[in-house]
This record gives sequence, C-alpha cells and structure tokens, in this order.
Amino acid sequence: MFVARSIAADHKDLIHDVSYDFHGRRMATCSSDQSVKVWDKSENGEWHCTASWKTHSGSVWRVTWAHPEFGQVLASCSFDRTAAVWEEIVGESNDKQRGQSHWIKRTTLVDSRTSVTDVKFAPKHMGLMLTTCSADGVVRIYEAPDVMNLSQWSLQHEISCKLSCSCISWNPSSSRAHSPMIAVGSDDSNVAYGGKVQIYEYNENTRKYAKAETLMTVTEPVHDIAFAPNLGRSFHVLAVATKDVRIFKLIPLRRETSSSTGPTKFEVQIVAQFENHNSQVWRVSWNITSTLLASSGDDGCVRLWKANYMDNWKCTGILKGDGSPVNGSSNQQGILNSAAGSAGQASQNSLNGSSAGRYFFPPLDLPWAGSRWSCYAQLLPPPSLIEQTCDADSATLLLPHPRRRYTARPLNPLPENEGV
Repeated sequence: MFVARSIAADHKDLIHDVSYDFHGRRMATCSSDQSVKVWDKSENGEWHCTASWKTHSGSVWRVTWAHPEFGQVLASCSFDRTAAVWEEIVGESNDKQRGQSHWIKRTTLVDSRTSVTDVKFAPKHMGLMLTTCSADGVVRIYEAPDVMNLSQWSLQHEISCKLSCSCISWNPSSSRAHSPMIAVGSDDSNVAYGGKVQIYEYNENTRKYAKAETLMTVTEPVHDIAFAPNLGRSFHVLAVATKDVRIFKLIPLRRETSSSTGPTKFEVQIVAQFENHNSQVWRVSWNITSTLLASSGDDGCVRLWKANYMDNWKCTGILKGDGSPVNGSSNQQGILNSAAGSAGQASQNSLNGSSAGRYFFPPLDLPWAGSRWSCYAQLLPPPSLIEQTCDADSATLLLPHPRRRYTARPLNPLPENEGV
C-alpha cells in the first residue's frame, strides 16, 4: 500500500525537479531559488536534508544522478544558460570539514547561448557521458575522458533539432543490436508544426547522430519524455508527457541490405493515450522493470498505468499529493470509464473495480477484437458468471475456478475383485 508523506523541503521558490539515485536511497531537488538539495533516507524511512547549496544564478530546471559506479555525482541545468557537474567528497585531514562529506563543483558547461532545459547522463555501458538540451534547439553530448577527473569534459556531438528543446531521454538498451539512441521533446507552442518528438540514432560509420524518426502525431508542447527499460525486447517503448499521456512502441524494421548505412527505420505504434489528468502532464517515469508508468499533471494527482497480459494499458492507481481520498465513483474520461450513478452499476463495480482510500482501481476490459488474445476469449467464463456480486453471508464462492473448466466429481470405488 502506498503512503503519502510530506517533506518540508524548505525551498524558497517553486521546485522544478526531483531525482532519485540508482538505489532509491538518495534524492535531489532543485528549485527557482537557484539551489539544489540532497536528501538521504534513514532506516526508519524518513528523509533528511544532508546538503543544500546555491548552484546557479538562475532557476534550476533539472537535476540528475550519475550511475554510482562513477561515484556520487550530480548534474544540474539552469536558466542561466549553463549546466554544472557536482561531486560529493569526504573532507581530508587539512579541511575544516574533516571526515564530513560535502559537494564541490567539478565543471561548468557554457556552450549554450540560451536556457539549458534538461540534462541527462548516458546509460552506464556507454561510459561517463552527459547530454544537455537547450531552448536554442541544440542537443549537446559531452564525455569525461578520465572518470577520475571530472573537471575535464569534451564536447563530442552537437545535434540541431530546429525546434526549442524541453526534454531528452536516452534509450537504456545495452544490446549490441541497438545503436545508442536519444529522444528529444520540444515545447514549441506552435501546434501547426507537428513532430514535437524526434528520435536520433548514433551511426557507427559516420560517427554522428542522425534523425531516425519523428513522431508527427505529437503536435502539442512536450514537457517530459522517457524511454522504458528495455530488458531484452526487440522493440522500444517511449512515454510522452504533453496535454495527455501517450505511450509509443518503436519497432525496428529489418534493413533491406546489410550494407545500408542510414539510420534505423521504425514502425511507430501508439499503444495508449490517456486524458485522465484533464490538464497538462509534466512528468512521466518508469519503474525499473518497465511494467509500471507514473505520470503527474496539473490536476495535482500522480497516476499509475499498467498493461495487462493483453497489452491493454489501464490506470491502476491514483495518488493525490495532499493525501485526500480519491472518489472511486468519479467519472474517468478517455479510455477509462468507471461505472457510476445507478445502484446496479455500483454493485457491478464492487467486483470489477474497487476503491480504497486514496487509490482507485478501475476495471479491466475483456480482449478486444483482433488482438492476439481475442482467440482465447472463448475460454473465459461467460460474463454472466463473472459479474455476480458476492454476498457477505455466502458460505461458498459462486465463481468457477479460473483454471478449472469442469466441476470435480468424486471417484467411484472399484469393485473388490478388480484393481491391484
């Protein structure tokens, strides 16, 4: 069960980003008060601020952690047109903070001429690499040649997106079959210009990043974007936060010839689209197994999305930031429609959907026609059996066992003159 906890962050202005480290035991926050705070989780589950310092001369938009293999390293980006890399070190014997850890700035990246809107470390298998995007429509990729010396970073690539960039996401796949890939989102307000999400892929032959795909159906400003952890899949899954939540599937197409040197072509499928926030969606985030997607919007809710065995995405939970309960009978627009209003519908929801405190769990649908699971729908019990309500006084459950198709009968005893 989820428990909402409030943390007195003590930021003096709006908090723009919250980032967990690899193990989920540390947290970093950044704000328009130009500061970054680091929080550590104690054994009893409480969060305590262990460091706070001014990082930039403007609003800090994003903060992110490097993989712990490279140490305790943070990166931040700001409206002041810079990105910065920070490292936590333990004070030496000649320091005033002897034996205590503190954060020091290792480098400042000043290549951008406009606000730096996002910063992300590359997947661990690519080494210590850092990517930034800015409002001038340029994505920059830096590399630390020596991971022991974080004061030296070299600019490896500059990608011109021709649109104001708002967010970036690395494809985390470590498979040799997948080249390094970056998704870039734009918050350009001109809805007439489609393709607010662009996919760039690294080409081993040219040693440059080239545009592989543009999601032309995304025409509204994009606030966040996130590749799902791959876990050996042959395709990629991408979540986009815009005026709604969208989940795309990118299926690589086989190259016609092995000598083809162009970027990979993809078949783009939109597998889910949710308008339940009824407002702008600002963040999307996957769990480590890519089975659960969380989104947050201007409605003040965090919504959890999950796909069932039919690859049908549904909302599995709604968490309100202020801890107030979510009314399970409230109408959910879009793909999710909770039955409400009549007593008959309410009794049906008692089995197909449930609400508990702050969390509403909507019902799951049967397989849709044409899906690969629709051929198995005939094996399911008829709806008349499934949609029965269970009385509290009933001594036995009226539903058949999901794996038992026939009623078990006792065996007849063998005659005495037969058998072994």
